[in-house]
Amino acid sequence: MDATALEGIIAYPVTPFSPADGGLDLARLAELIDRLVRSGCHAVAPLGSTGESAYLDDREWYAAAEASVSAVAGRVPTVVGIADLTTHSAVRRARFAEQAGADVVMVLPLSYWKLDEREITRHYTEIADAIGIPLMIYNNPATAGVDLSPELMHRLVERVENITMVKESSGDIQRMHRLTQLSDGALPFYNGSNPLALEAFAAGAAGWCTAAPCVIPDLTLELYRAVRAGDLDAARQVFYRQLPVLRFLLDGGLPTTVKAGLALRGLDVGEPRRPLLPLDEAGTARLAALLATAGVSTAYDLVRDSGGDVTA
Repeated sequence: MDATALEGIIAYPVTPFSPADGGLDLARLAELIDRLVRSGCHAVAPLGSTGESAYLDDREWYAAAEASVSAVAGRVPTVVGIADLTTHSAVRRARFAEQAGADVVMVLPLSYWKLDEREITRHYTEIADAIGIPLMIYNNPATAGVDLSPELMHRLVERVENITMVKESSGDIQRMHRLTQLSDGALPFYNGSNPLALEAFAAGAAGWCTAAPCVIPDLTLELYRAVRAGDLDAARQVFYRQLPVLRFLLDGGLPTTVKAGLALRGLDVGEPRRPLLPLDEAGTARLAALLATAGVSTAYDLVRDSGGDVTA
């Protein structure tokens, strides 16, 4: 896959679990992915942080990866998330993702012991050398315990043939500007911080990796269309309309809030896996109110319109 072909709204699905036994609900996963593709998202990225990949055992991870690629069915690119403490396990999963039909692997380095640049470079190089599809570097220090500098990420892209793109989720817009500066705008990078979506596009981001389309697909896609059209006034309007929802989803923990948002929008994907807990009643009501303010209908609206008690 040509790295420049990956752009736009790259949607993160959650991983649904069955209320009966807490196991994977692959039918609901396929339904959610189909929704995302049909909504107009430009790529789907299963098994990221939103997909609770850290809470899946090997058997579950392989099943979810295979089911995700199958559900996308080649309609848009599939970007499979890889996050492991050991290089050996990361290589094994990356090879599986490639064999299953993934177009890109997105690699997040995890750390128990602090990793230096030599170790990070070796980790990425071994994974990249083991596969024939593009690798996206994923920097998310808040969840991974590893913080990759723009300079290091740029060097990896320069030196390793199929490391071709970067997802930057530190929440520091200056890092995105630095990536543009280092590569003279040639390095495709993707915003992973929801509240920075508008600024990231202005900084040159090729796309926005986000779980928001699970809950507000129309708004996220409208923002991208306005950016592409160069209509900054429209982009600002639609961004600030959705910003309170974006902040709520992020601040409450994406698996928890996105699953609550999906339930409000009519798709019950089960609870997050322990130790994560579902959104409480007050939080659910708050999310419903934010969605209503943004012009997004929910199950709460149906209850209210019928004269019922929305807190029941």
